[in-house]
Amino acid sequence: MQQIFSSVDTIWVLLGAALVFFMQAGFAMVETGFTRAKNAGNIIMKNLMDFSIGAPIFWLFGFGLMFAGTSPFIGGFDLFSRGDYATSMGLTVPTAAYIIFQTVFCATAATIVSGAMAERTKFISYCIYSACISAFVYPVSGHWIWGGGWLAQLGFHDFAGSTAVHMVGGLAALIGAKMLGPRIGKYDKNGKSKAIPGHSLTLGALGVFILWFCWFGFNGCSTISMTGDNILSSAGNIFLTTNLTAAVATVTVMMITWIRYKKPDVSMTLNGSLAGLVAITAGCDAVSPVGAFFIGLISGFIVVFGIEFVDKVLKIDDPVGAVGVHFLNGASGTILTGLFAVNGGVFYGGGFKFLGVQILGVLAVCAWVTVMMLIIFTAIKKTIGLRVSEEEEIMGLDITEHGIVSAYADFLPMDGHALFAEPDCVPVEESISVSHYPEAPTILPSVTGKKLTKIVMIFNQAKFEAIKYAMNEIGVAGMTVTNVLGCGTQKGRTEFYRGVKFDEVNLLPKIKLELVVSSIPVETVVSTAKKVLYTGKIGDGKIFVYDVENVIKVRTGEEGYDALQGDVD
Repeated sequence: MQQIFSSVDTIWVLLGAALVFFMQAGFAMVETGFTRAKNAGNIIMKNLMDFSIGAPIFWLFGFGLMFAGTSPFIGGFDLFSRGDYATSMGLTVPTAAYIIFQTVFCATAATIVSGAMAERTKFISYCIYSACISAFVYPVSGHWIWGGGWLAQLGFHDFAGSTAVHMVGGLAALIGAKMLGPRIGKYDKNGKSKAIPGHSLTLGALGVFILWFCWFGFNGCSTISMTGDNILSSAGNIFLTTNLTAAVATVTVMMITWIRYKKPDVSMTLNGSLAGLVAITAGCDAVSPVGAFFIGLISGFIVVFGIEFVDKVLKIDDPVGAVGVHFLNGASGTILTGLFAVNGGVFYGGGFKFLGVQILGVLAVCAWVTVMMLIIFTAIKKTIGLRVSEEEEIMGLDITEHGIVSAYADFLPMDGHALFAEPDCVPVEESISVSHYPEAPTILPSVTGKKLTKIVMIFNQAKFEAIKYAMNEIGVAGMTVTNVLGCGTQKGRTEFYRGVKFDEVNLLPKIKLELVVSSIPVETVVSTAKKVLYTGKIGDGKIFVYDVENVIKVRTGEEGYDALQGDVD
């Protein structure tokens, strides 16, 4: 009998595959932003290879292990995924469309681990791990849940992968990070956690927005169909519950951090958005908007206190919070489905049987992943090693693993010979008509006998425009301005990053303005600066005054007072 496919369903599934694939970009941005710039290229490479390694391996035999056969514990061995799954599974989409849809979910599970093991993992070791989880670990537990295995037969409900995808990846991340050990400098000699901020919240936020957008495909397109009245109404509810839970979790985390840290923590709040998305993924089709609201509320608490527990109590260094987001909320979201599911949930009169099945499924998958990842990571550690050397970690994985001096072009060292070719020069005497040019420049206190004074001001950034205008008003034309970090007697201010107090990092952003004066009285410059910079609060800044031995204008050879004058009086 010829299988009849639906063009609408096929488009829907392929759209979902494309959106879930684009989640790789979201994860790459989150992980890059929440880690240091010296490892940015390495993070991007790992996210690229998660998909590039996992896709062919999952096609070769992972998909068969997940969906071929009817065994309760494992699928079947189907090399190159040649079986007619559309017919055997009763799909309304071609087998190829379903394979690519499942492939992107497999890649998502694999890439979760990258962030938790960031900044200290050997690249080759990570590639081997990625191949192993895609080939065997994820497909087997996936068969239990989605392939007709024993959990599916018991009635275990994980609609789009809170457990099958996120908890699997999050638990693997926990085990990997524990076996690696913390980054250098993460904990002091007493075991106290120290903040290591990521280098770009902008990238992190971009990644979260990408993930939030793509999650509509992750959850919504998991219907595998878009035909029939029931599915149409179900898809709308899935979109609504997915978005609502993420939004509520975001607000919850913002409020928690605002109360606990006295300021709303940006990076933790971004984690809150992802926590809500992970938690609702299991039951997005089964809960009402009211249930979604409470799942979002609970997931907000879980991610904040979960990340703090992993960091401060377990002493496991997870730079991006992957364990708190994916493992803890993947597990809790699956269990909460047993409470809030409209059909069968405890709060809707369904009793505790469904909740018990949900808990059993979570525990069983945890046991499977724990055993397998311990074997895989131990084997890698005992053979080629998991962690880079101390020297490589300090230098950064971009340069040591990939030969990239910096993933950011503006920070690349410049080759002076290549960028600064010898210019066409003219004799100094011909460069411009000047009133004075010494035949043989000599180092003198001042050619004209006028005193030269250097004034350095360090002050708050907010005062820059005002001081620049004031200096121009009194005739100061030349100045050098630098953005700097520093602190004075106030020793900076107390700050938190992801719940960890900055105990030793007390440098504040300041402006450093340098100028040399001769004709303008020093007292005039100093008194003007004091008036402009004064607020009466600690941190107004300092003004330093130095004697200058000499100044030489390179273009004309003029020295001293004359070198500080413009070409036109």
